[in-house]
Amino acid sequence: MRTILGVLTLAAAFQMNSVAIAEEKAKDEFFWLGQINKATIVINSEEGLLDKALTPKIAAGLVKVLEDGDQPGAKRPSSVITFEPLLIEAAGSEVTLIHAGRSSQDMHATYRAAILRDDLLRLADQLNKTTSAMVGLAERHIDTIVPNYTNGVAAQPNSFGHYLLGHVAGLERDAQRIREAYARIDRSPMGTTVLNGTSWPLNRDRMADYLGFGGIVDNAYDASQISSVDEPVEVGSIVTSVALHTGQFIEDIMTQYAQPRPWILLQEGGNNTYVSSAMPQKRNPGILNSTRQDASTAVTLGMGPIIQAHNITPGMSDAKDVDANSAMVESAIEALAGWEEILGSLVIDPARSLEELNSDWTASQELADVLMRKYKLPFRVGHHFASEVVDYAKANNIKPLDFPYAEARKIYSEAVKETNAASELPMSEEEFRATLDPVAIVKNRATVGGPQPKEMERMIKAAGEKVAMQEQWAQERKRAVSTALERLDEDFGKLAKSSE
Repeated sequence: MRTILGVLTLAAAFQMNSVAIAEEKAKDEFFWLGQINKATIVINSEEGLLDKALTPKIAAGLVKVLEDGDQPGAKRPSSVITFEPLLIEAAGSEVTLIHAGRSSQDMHATYRAAILRDDLLRLADQLNKTTSAMVGLAERHIDTIVPNYTNGVAAQPNSFGHYLLGHVAGLERDAQRIREAYARIDRSPMGTTVLNGTSWPLNRDRMADYLGFGGIVDNAYDASQISSVDEPVEVGSIVTSVALHTGQFIEDIMTQYAQPRPWILLQEGGNNTYVSSAMPQKRNPGILNSTRQDASTAVTLGMGPIIQAHNITPGMSDAKDVDANSAMVESAIEALAGWEEILGSLVIDPARSLEELNSDWTASQELADVLMRKYKLPFRVGHHFASEVVDYAKANNIKPLDFPYAEARKIYSEAVKETNAASELPMSEEEFRATLDPVAIVKNRATVGGPQPKEMERMIKAAGEKVAMQEQWAQERKRAVSTALERLDEDFGKLAKSSE
């Protein structure tokens, strides 16, 4: 169990304990400061802003600093003011000639954007996995008819697959938000210095290209003063949305899981369930509890940048901390990974869910619908008739499929007595009973986006295509960054080689 000690403590815990973030260490602040310096040396040397005679020595100094930082246990400075002394030590004070037209402001804004876009791609990967698992489960349960709930009460019969596709739609919007946020973050602040540019004619577009950015932050003031704060705040809203979707699903499952005879369970053992230390009959839903906790942590961390960015002057660093923002994204990844595990461990009992439907009156609205659609009875009159049927049934402990047709006719006659409708129930006994069949109700839906088989087939296909598109998008973004960095290494390598 985690104790919430505050946003920064949680961020540090995630940063230290997450394997995923550890694997990204190679692309930390130190890495990106190295890439920025490589690109600066190449561009400024070729465009006459740096004496080519000095380039080999400066390049060699940078190579040494980067190689030293890559050694096991070596320090990897994360700021310009701690990185630059190492360059001076390796290549002399002349190395600071590459600092023309640069500032820690634009350099830090650049590596923060680069790291945040990498984090977004990791989030996109896990979101895609979880969504794909849900689409697959929905396809397997097209014909599984279950109760759906509103206000915590059984409301209507539905296809379990259709219910899952509703959650898929929510995750698809999260995927859209990731792509949209990525496009805004994938812009280079480099070359804007502190807030209004520089007298040096820097090639900002070429710098952005070498670092794998899709473009530049156009306004120099915006680059490090406004957008660099907007970015973690926007990502925090995505993290919050992911966490809310996760929590909603878990709470819905928990409501059913707590029943004496639930129609949905978890495969026992492993991380899924555990036996109570005192009560041998209990199988506590461990995976539901831990994933809900992960989602709550994600909400906590997602609100962090908003709180930190509130009521500060432009450009302050409060909401920009790389570790805290990476940990925030990691919290959403952990919640989604837990959700994926839950989907793989669900055990659905279709017979039990149908039994529950037939023991309650979730089909009663269909009486009012059919009477209006087929027999032109005003909906509110039909609703009143159906409500009276339910009241009588509950008072006399009668299940839907056992309700006496003669009593239905009597109740109908009373319900329409003060209307212009004929006093005789227009439904035959056969039609009356068919109207209360939850399986038939689901199959006979005609609304676009409903659970009927034809619509389910269409929506599952569309959901699968969106998952494939999201996967392709993420892979293309990764390739774009990798290709750019490979090109930078190749061009820088030529300069470094000339110093040997």
